Amino acid sequence: MEAPDKHTMLFARLVLMLHAAAMQYLGKIKNPVTDSIERDLAGAQGMIDTLEMLENRTRGNLSQDEGRMLAQMLQELRLNYVDEAQKPAPPPAGEGGAKP
Repeated sequence: MEAPDKHTMLFARLVLMLHAAAMQYLGKIKNPVTDSIERDLAGAQGMIDTLEMLENRTRGNLSQDEGRMLAQMLQELRLNYVDEAQKPAPPPAGEGGAKP
């Protein structure tokens, strides 16, 4: 595999990993370690900030497809963040659930 192809794949993998982490922090997908849905808006914001930094630092150096992918993922995460931020905070684990 040639270096540009490899770098394109590695860039896509990095963006997808950060996107998946943000979606996990937003409570949109399960935490694979705990097998539960968890929400951490500060963690999600950190992932979004990291992707924004990546977008700013790579501006002018990405292919059209790479730039489009990054922009679309950021847009999706921002919209999901706003949606989650408007919801009430979930009760702490062990509280507010059904009692036996």
